[in-house]
Amino acid sequence: MSQTEELFRENSYAKSCEAKVTAINDLGGIILDRTVFYPSGGGQPGDAGTLKRGDGSHVAIATTVYEKDRSAIVHVPAEDQEMPSVGETVQCIVDWNRRYAHMKVHTALHLLCAILPYPVTGGSIGESEGRLDFDIPDAGLDKEALTYELNKLIGQDHEVSVSWITDEELEAQPDLVRTMAVKPPTGTGKVRLIAVGDVDLQPCGGTHVARTTEIGTVDVSKIEKKGAKNRRVRIAVT
Repeated sequence: MSQTEELFRENSYAKSCEAKVTAINDLGGIILDRTVFYPSGGGQPGDAGTLKRGDGSHVAIATTVYEKDRSAIVHVPAEDQEMPSVGETVQCIVDWNRRYAHMKVHTALHLLCAILPYPVTGGSIGESEGRLDFDIPDAGLDKEALTYELNKLIGQDHEVSVSWITDEELEAQPDLVRTMAVKPPTGTGKVRLIAVGDVDLQPCGGTHVARTTEIGTVDVSKIEKKGAKNRRVRIAVT
């Protein structure tokens, strides 16, 4: 279990928090006792932002990652930063525009999963676009039809909610897991579920908007063949 309290798990809209520096790792990464910064994972990039120190100076954070053993979250400073001291209290301030853009794309990809009920073999999330790879036995996907269905679901203003189940409950419901390459982390006793209304439910550790209408308009920009049974669907959020 992470030594860093993960505030973003319960509130994706938390833009800042006060935290204490608990360690500086061997690579110069900053570890805090709590954070609103999302660490890279599940195709979603780690957050950037700043740590405001008591004297008013700022440490620019280029990205956020987990330690290899997931024991803590590491805030990776940009080059040539004056490092805070262990025990120092700082204000974590996430780059909100970038984070919110990731939240919209990530939620739109959940809706794409609802429309295409196939195993997911890969994916990535950007600030204005994203993609999912599906294990589809037969081709024939239509960009215009997918675009229409996605925007229809967005316009229905579905609520996006968080709940938790035990490792054992997830094991008894393997169909909840859509991703073939990345399995939800288990071993802590509970697994986080994201529900988009009654149209999609799956384990996910990422950040999402509260209602689908926040996403805006989505366009299925490209469908690519990546193998005999693999189709890559790219979306753009405007």
